[in-house]
Amino acid sequence: MSVTDTLRELVHRVATAEVLDRVGKPVSSKVGDVLGHGPVKDALSGTWLGHPLHPMLTDVPIGFWTSSFVLDIAGGRRGRPAADRLLGLGILSALPTAASGLSDWSDTIGEDRRVGVAHAIANNVALVLYSWSWLARRRGRRGKGLVLGFLGAAAASGGGYLGGHLVYRQGVNTDRNAWKHGGEDWVDVAGDLELTAGQPLVVKAHEDDVLLVRTAGVVSAISNVCGHAGGPLSEGDFDDAGCVTCPWHGSVFRLADGHVVHGPATGHQPRYEVRSAGGRLSVRRLRSPA
Repeated sequence: MSVTDTLRELVHRVATAEVLDRVGKPVSSKVGDVLGHGPVKDALSGTWLGHPLHPMLTDVPIGFWTSSFVLDIAGGRRGRPAADRLLGLGILSALPTAASGLSDWSDTIGEDRRVGVAHAIANNVALVLYSWSWLARRRGRRGKGLVLGFLGAAAASGGGYLGGHLVYRQGVNTDRNAWKHGGEDWVDVAGDLELTAGQPLVVKAHEDDVLLVRTAGVVSAISNVCGHAGGPLSEGDFDDAGCVTCPWHGSVFRLADGHVVHGPATGHQPRYEVRSAGGRLSVRRLRSPA
């Protein structure tokens, strides 16, 4: 069996290990209750950034720890103080990184949540080992500190592999509308009378599911597939402010332009032009930024 096959088998075993649900389900529920929907969730998700926050933050502790690792190997005696400082900075920066990851993970279910549990365990083991290494160094036990640091690097690498699997194999926290480009032409989708004021209507435009809503005589059209995790917006709540809330994770979008108001979504919904002619409604994907 090749290395690739071995790793895939290990990940499969993790993903199907229902015993992890004993930890994953209650913790995920608790995190969701604590964060709720609002400024804290938006901040940790990266809604304000227009991009998931966690992947960006992971580069910070990884960068510090990798630099410390290199200095431990090649820096000699003169590099020891810098290696120790970098190790400590990595430990400090791991805390907000973990918080953003915990927020993202709380929105997963099933196999994704189980792999996320293993990802978090590996990263926490790495954090403990690195912290232990830093303390050993401070107490003058450098040899022990180096060994613990190398073990921390191994644990962090395992956690990183699982994190990569979640994103690049499972598509966790990737935009569900990224590959939908619509067409250049107008698409006839419904009769004008089929769209009742205040009642959502889902139509098909090429490969896109489009949500139509008529409010005060104006028809708004955005993608019906929530970019965060694929939730059907037509089944969500519509408010008087002209917004829709995704029924799956509570992301809020403006119907008029598809802009995200509250996370965990970080990107705007694709928006469509609408025209009425001969008693029929047609839509066309807008190419300009929403």
